[in-house]
Amino acid sequence: MKNFKSLALMFAFILVLGVLAACGGSGDDANGDGGDSESSNTEESSGSESSSSEESGEEVSGPIAIDGSSTVYPIMENLTYSYREEAPEVETSLNSSGSGGGFKKSTKGEIDLSNASREIKEEEKKQAEENGVQLEPLELAFDGLSVTVSSKNDFVENLTIEQLRQIFLESSDAQMWSDINPDWPEEQIEIFAPGHDSGTFDYFNEVVLEENPMKEGENTTLSEDDNTLVRGIENNPNAIGFFGYAYYAANKDSLKVLGIAEGDAEPVKPSGETIQDGSYTPLSRPLFTYVNVEAYKNKPQVRDFVEYTLNNAGKAAEEVGYVALPEEKYQEQLDKAKSWAE
Repeated sequence: MKNFKSLALMFAFILVLGVLAACGGSGDDANGDGGDSESSNTEESSGSESSSSEESGEEVSGPIAIDGSSTVYPIMENLTYSYREEAPEVETSLNSSGSGGGFKKSTKGEIDLSNASREIKEEEKKQAEENGVQLEPLELAFDGLSVTVSSKNDFVENLTIEQLRQIFLESSDAQMWSDINPDWPEEQIEIFAPGHDSGTFDYFNEVVLEENPMKEGENTTLSEDDNTLVRGIENNPNAIGFFGYAYYAANKDSLKVLGIAEGDAEPVKPSGETIQDGSYTPLSRPLFTYVNVEAYKNKPQVRDFVEYTLNNAGKAAEEVGYVALPEEKYQEQLDKAKSWAE
């Protein structure tokens, strides 16, 4: 019995030692796990910090206000959509009130980026300066302003600059297609053109109409919305209009783009090649966004988006139907933009 009690006590003692050893081991493991966990968290945090930067679009948030050219809109829509995946906490507001409409806001400092299918005018520059706003241009792509008719039109293939003036100038007496060419139908010409706030209107007015008034009235429809112009032209064989190349490219099945001849030269139609090499003249042009430098300096999300834009504008331009700039041009502008924050 005594031996049995001794064995029982010995067994109990061994059991207690085992429990204490297990607790001690667990404590060591906890400390070890705690240390490993702290180290792991530090590594994860460090990794997150090193991988999250304004370049990658991570850990930036806040609003970005963008307005302006409907011609530039498809590029910027592409960019804002893809950027959302990089920086989901950034809220981009994108509108298209025309180049002039964008400048009305940007020169007052009301928006961060102002898209434009033309360069800023001297009076707009002055307005910005008076309001203490610094706007800097960035080129995004090349465009070929495209003169189109309906695919149902079976008589017009090419026009000269002089014929464009006959069709669009207010001072011209031409009303019928037969007034332009006696072989064409005696049908009323229906005009669809960008509104006066559009940079495309300004560009056409400058290089074709030479700053003279364009026809307006019951046979002319003006709109800052290029899709409205497309719809007006596509089902009307007597309609004609103009807008950025991307809108023609997106509607090739229902529209016909015309070759344009300057002087005695052969007519040239817009294409990626003719726009980039400048042979589609005088209707090839650069497309811009103007950056509010103060917003770039003080809003990380604006700075991040501008840099993302310059890194991806060429791809976006080609995806929506415009022509990318040479890669070195984007890099040159990226270096310039980064200097604004210094």
